[in-house]
Order: sequence, then structure tokens, then C-alpha cells
Amino acid sequence: MSIFTGLFKSRDKPTNSYDSPSYTYFFGRANSGKRVTDRTALQHIAVYACVRVLSEAIAQLPLHVYKYNDKGKERVPQHPLYFLLHDQPNPEMTSFIFRETLMSHLLIYGNAYAQIIRNGRGDVLGLYLLMPDKMKVDRDDKNRLIYIYSRYDEANPNMKEQGDIVLYADEVLHIPGLGFDGLVGYSPIALAKNAIGISIACEEYGASFFGNGASPSGVLEHPGVIKNPERVRDAWQRAYGGRNAHKVAVLEEGMKFTPIAIPNNEAQFLETRKFQIEEIARLYRVPLHMIGDLDHATFSNVEHLSLDFVKYSLDPWIVRWEQGLMKALLSDSEKGKYFIKFNVDGLLRGDYASRMQGYATARQNGWMSANDIREMEDMNMIPDEEGGNLYLVNGSFTKLADAGAFANQNPVKEEETE
Repeated sequence: MSIFTGLFKSRDKPTNSYDSPSYTYFFGRANSGKRVTDRTALQHIAVYACVRVLSEAIAQLPLHVYKYNDKGKERVPQHPLYFLLHDQPNPEMTSFIFRETLMSHLLIYGNAYAQIIRNGRGDVLGLYLLMPDKMKVDRDDKNRLIYIYSRYDEANPNMKEQGDIVLYADEVLHIPGLGFDGLVGYSPIALAKNAIGISIACEEYGASFFGNGASPSGVLEHPGVIKNPERVRDAWQRAYGGRNAHKVAVLEEGMKFTPIAIPNNEAQFLETRKFQIEEIARLYRVPLHMIGDLDHATFSNVEHLSLDFVKYSLDPWIVRWEQGLMKALLSDSEKGKYFIKFNVDGLLRGDYASRMQGYATARQNGWMSANDIREMEDMNMIPDEEGGNLYLVNGSFTKLADAGAFANQNPVKEEETE
């Protein structure tokens, strides 16, 4: 027992201090020799495409505040949070821009932060972005979580001071990504810096190769002894390098040029680039056809790949968002009465013919009314007096126990049929 006591002693209570991951430490030089940071990673087209696909997907979804009632749930547009989340979290940005930026922070840094502005009653008045690379998570002397924000610019208009500003948990909306402690997420870019570093190296190699006129490097051979080889090399580069790569070379004094570079096909340059794109898409769990790679996409499977993207790529992020918003923005008295939810029905509807067939089945079997269907198609409702909310079933259906009831009411005697 003493062994286990020693192992779990640190978990008995929160520690006095918790330092969030240092992004300058996790970011850095990959084994390929290329430096991978938040900026250099976004310059890679595959990383940018994946971040953009997921960020725009979260930003475009309708986001509503609901209230539980006797019939299930109902939207509450009059709730103060409804306008902030659905339309405009602060006077400087729309809900789309706000959510898109926060989601990009999650995908790059592994955490998304926003400052919560409240009035004296605790109602939320606004949400303002905070940069994740300037945030540190710590604990005060009472073991309460605090957020230390390093502000040395004018990005946030609600902060008047410069330097390290302490914010308490009820002042910060924090949506963490995957992490080892449940408090702070780790940057996907930092954890996959070797894979991204190879991609950056391939891009730089290709740019350098074509910038040199697609001409390989080589060796200048001279039959004698050259006293200043650097001067000869520099003169050759000025005359026949870069944009001058295809000029006719004139060699003197028996000098000869011998190419030594490995051909691109032997180095599997294109194959390497393609595989690294798949690696980055695998990192973010984004289908390849959504970032422009249609090699494995067909007319029959694109729709199913898109549905898989919603169910297995987008849904975990949506749940993370919904629970983070409710935890930070709803008061203790509102939790259990209200909830915040994204509407993904539009992404799961499929093509027009499939939707109409599904609606017809639901309508004929009595579990959807005309107004239920029209609401999902964003159409105006039919008034009650015109039957918009009626639930109908096919009149030919009957219970199995009543299948022969009508025939038994007038039994036919055998002698009458003879």
C-alpha cells in the first residue's frame, strides 16, 4: 500500500501552481531541420485547408439557446445569450468571425480563450477574444484556477493595463482541446511538428528546384588547380543560376560541369508530398476530398464521406463547444433549465431526393407533421386551422389483433354457401 500511496499522493488535492504548456517549447525545429511554428505551419497549404474547413464548419452552424419545457424544448430568443452567440458576441465582430477564430485557435494551439464581460448581476454582456499563446493557467493561494494573460498590445479594448493580467475562471470562456490533465490542451501543430516539418522541407525543396530553373546542381571540374574556387563558383551561379539557368554555358580551360543531384522521380518527391498531405489530413481527421484531393473520391461515395465528416470529425468538436459554452456562460440557476446547442440538421439532410423520400415515410407513418417537415426545410408554417400540425397515418393500417374482426361479425354458414 505504501507504493500506491506514494504514486497517488499528488492527486489527493490540487497543486498550488499549474503551468500551461509553453508553446515556444513545443514549437520548434523538427527532425527535418525546419522550424515549425504556428506561423510556418499555416503557410503549408494542407494545414491551412484543414484548419479552414473545420473552422468554417463550426462557424456556419446555427447556434441557439434552448429551454426545457413540457413538450421537450423550445428556443428562447429573448435570453441575453441568444443574441451574443447567434449574432454578435461583441460590437467588433459577428458570431461567424468569433467562432471561426476561436476554432482556429483550438486547431493550432489546442486551446481557445475569450474574456467574459458581465454586469453587476452576473449576466453576460459580451465575449472578447484572447490569444492562446499569451495565456497561462495557474492556481492562486486558495487552489482556484486563474488565467494569467500577458497583454502588451491594444488587441482587447476591455483591458486598460499592460503586462500580466489575472482573470478568474468566471471571467474566461476556455475551450480546451485534447490534453493530459483535462485543464489545458496541447497544440496539434506542436505534437505533429515532424510530419509538418517534412512537408515544409518538401515545399522548400520544390520551390528552390523550380526557382533554379528546374536545373540540378552539380560539380565544376577543372583539369588543373584553382587558386580561388569560391570565386569560380560564385561567377558560375551569377551567370547560370536562378533565372539564367537555361542560358548556354561557355566553359573555358577544359572545365566541365557534371550534374550530381538525384532526379525527382528517384527521390520520390511527388509521392512524399502527397503522403504528407494525407498525414496532415489524418491529424485533423478531415476527408481528403474536402481539401481538394479527389483521387479516392467517386460520385457514389462523396456524400457518405461528407456525412462521416459530420459524425466523426465535427461532432466531437461540437460537443466540446456546447459543453464549454454551457459551463462558462450559464449561471448555476440556469443549468438544468437551459442549454446551448448547434443545429447540424442541415449538414445531415443529404440530397433533395433522399430528404423527400424520408419526409414522405415520416409523414405517412404519423411521426412528423407538415409543419415539422417545413421547419426542417426552413419554410413558413401552415396555420393550425389548415392542418399544419396534424399527425396522420394511412387509413388501411390496423392492429394485428383486429385483423379478422370485421369478418367475424357476419359469419357465413356452410349450408348457405352450398
